[in-house]
This record gives sequence, C-alpha cells and structure tokens, in this order.
Amino acid sequence: MKMKDKKIAIIGGGPGGLTLARLLQLKGAHVKVYERDINQEVRVQGGALDLHTASGLAALTKAGLLDEFKAHYRPEAGLLRVVDDQLQIHLDEHQEGKKDDFGDSSHRPEIDRGPLRQILLNSLEPDTVVWDSHMLSIEKIQNTWKLVFQNGNTATADLIVGADGANSRIRPFVTAIKPYWTGITMLEGSLKNSAKTAPVIHELLKGGKLFGYGKEKTLIVSSKGDGSFGFAASFKSNEHWAKESGIDFKDHRQVLAWFKKEFSTWSPVWWELFESPDTIFIPRPQYCMPLDQKWETKPDITLLGDAAHWMPPFAGEGVNMAMLDALQLSEAITNPAFSDSRQAIACYEKQMFARFAKIGQATLFNTEWMHQRNALKIMLTMFSKNKCRQALFLFRYAIQTSVVPFFRKMRGMPSYQKVFR
Repeated sequence: MKMKDKKIAIIGGGPGGLTLARLLQLKGAHVKVYERDINQEVRVQGGALDLHTASGLAALTKAGLLDEFKAHYRPEAGLLRVVDDQLQIHLDEHQEGKKDDFGDSSHRPEIDRGPLRQILLNSLEPDTVVWDSHMLSIEKIQNTWKLVFQNGNTATADLIVGADGANSRIRPFVTAIKPYWTGITMLEGSLKNSAKTAPVIHELLKGGKLFGYGKEKTLIVSSKGDGSFGFAASFKSNEHWAKESGIDFKDHRQVLAWFKKEFSTWSPVWWELFESPDTIFIPRPQYCMPLDQKWETKPDITLLGDAAHWMPPFAGEGVNMAMLDALQLSEAITNPAFSDSRQAIACYEKQMFARFAKIGQATLFNTEWMHQRNALKIMLTMFSKNKCRQALFLFRYAIQTSVVPFFRKMRGMPSYQKVFR
C-alpha cells in the first residue's frame, strides 16, 4: 500500500502519536502531528514509564532510537520497595538488585516522560508537530478530512489517526462504544523538590518506586530525575466522587484534610505528600473500554493508545500498548501486500483488539486485587521466586474472593484463567 502521496494527520503528541510519526517518516510518509499543548514546555510531564521488551522497546528499536533511550533511561528508577501503610518495608529491590538486561523478556527499564518525549521529538523532521492545535471538529468533504482547531486554523488529511487519549475527540468518528466505570478513583499528585518537601519518603524512594498497601487502598510514589516525584492514591469510590466530595483540589489543605480522614490508619509520614502548597492534585476516575470491543473498519480513520483502549494504569501497559499500536499500524499501512487502506487498517485493528482483550483482562485483575484487604500479601507472592507457587496462589485467590464474580460481570471478558498463561 503506497502512503507517499497521502497526507496523514496524527491527533495527539504523546508517546504513541510521536512514535507513529517517527516510524512513518522512516518509510517516507507525509505526516503531521497536531498537539493541543501550546509548546513542548507548557505541560508538566508525569512520572517514570517502564518500557517492555516486546512492546515499547520493540517500537523504539524499529524507530532506531534504542541507543538514545539507553543514554537517557534511569536504571535506579525501576527499583521497587513494597511497604505497608505504616511504611514498614516488606520487599526491597534496592537490596536484592535486578539481574535482567536489554533483550530479556522481563526487562522493564524506566525513563521519565519528559526525556522520552524529547527523544521522539528530536527524531522527527522539522515542523512535524503543529503545536497549539486543540482539535475542535473534523468533517469529511468528499474523500478528504477537514480538521478544525480551536485557534481557528484548519488542515486537511487523507488519513486520520486518533492518538488523543482517553477523552478522544476522534473516537466518536470511529465507534460509539463507551467505557465503563471500574469502581476506583486515583488522586494524582506531583511534588517538586522532594528532598526538601517530603524528606522521609524521598529517602525511602532512593530514586525508585514505592508501593504502599493498606485497608483496600493503594499509594504509589514514583521518582523523577529532576528531584521531583509523582504519586497516586487509589481507592474504591462512587463514580462521581471528585465532584461530590466538595474538595477544592487546588487547595492542598483541603486535600490533606481528606487524606487524614480517609487514610486515617496510615502513618502520618504519608502526610508529607500533601503538605506542600505547590503540589498539584488531579482526581482521575478509572474507566475501561469493554474488552470485547470491535468496530467496522474505516478506510481513512483509526485509533491508537488510550483513544482506542482506555484502561486503568495498574499493569503499566498503557504507554507500551500505545507504542506497539504505533509499530503495528505503521507496518500495516505501509505494507505493499495490502491493496487498499481499509485492508491495512483492518489488519492492524484485529491485532489491537486481540491484545487489548488479553492485556485489559490482566489490568482489571490487578485493579481488583490491589484494592483488596490482603493486597500486600498478594503483591509479595507475585514477587515470589517460585513461579508455580505464585500461579497457584493467584488461582486460589481468584476462586475464593470476589475476583471471579468481578470478571463475570464484565461484558465479553475472556476466561480469567488466561491471566496466568
């Protein structure tokens, strides 16, 4: 299939969209990335991302960017400490160390979002990314798409790829399928100068990650190379908790008061995360697309990343899924074996649907057990060196708790036993 004469518009400049642009440009395609941010500096980038060998790293390798990744990733960022709500350490990878390396299937090296974005941006041809392009609408005019942006600018494209995240403006033009509520809310925070503002937790982190479990709640802290860190408190709630709570999330005092009440049994040391007036808080209710989702392929528009398969973040698969989407889509639409774009996109979407059904299932499994009373025990068992014992434990847990009914009520979910394959 020839793409050299086609104008491709990628909506969204996250890792998935930028990876797709890079891969397509290597094949000679004409690509523009339309990103709503005014420029690349305007938005604070989140915490570290762990890239997986068969997905995120595979895409970077194909893009010729693995050496750049190796020059910027943070080996210590992947080291994990698992603690209880009183900050007692139960597992410490800083002491045990990690033996896997590039090429190993289990290797998950970490890189901050900012440096990853910069690597991808630097790899693109000049002016590939059109900043300040907040999508307002798209319209089909004969065989061409017209794109209209909030700033009044317009553009045209032969093929649109929606890489614009969970609240995609492009998705409704592809499918009417909606996400469903998972029962969990995450309250994200971003804290600067952690050595000063949260000294105890900063020391516990040691440049890595901290997973805390207690009373059906989870708190994850992730360091960043600039001395800041991101964190997320996740808990069971009603769907509209953020609006109904009455909390002004711009007021750290109100957020701290909420945390002291709702996490009342947790050590006061955790309060460090909420005491700085500079901390930015964002509530994020967790949704998931139906795992059996499918739609009729269209010849000139498709989706990747969260726009295609929004799911909770509790398996670390989001960015990896998006980058593998980019790899598979780029291969499909530039494959000369396909006579037209519909066949090419259909090939990509078939792979994407199958991957999401499997990875989404594992993600929902994690979402459930991480908010159980015995989550700490489950987490430690998952890190057990005895893999057979681990699988047996999780299988028994699934039978004996609410996990099985939880899965059964999810529409179209495959057998939960596939999680252990």
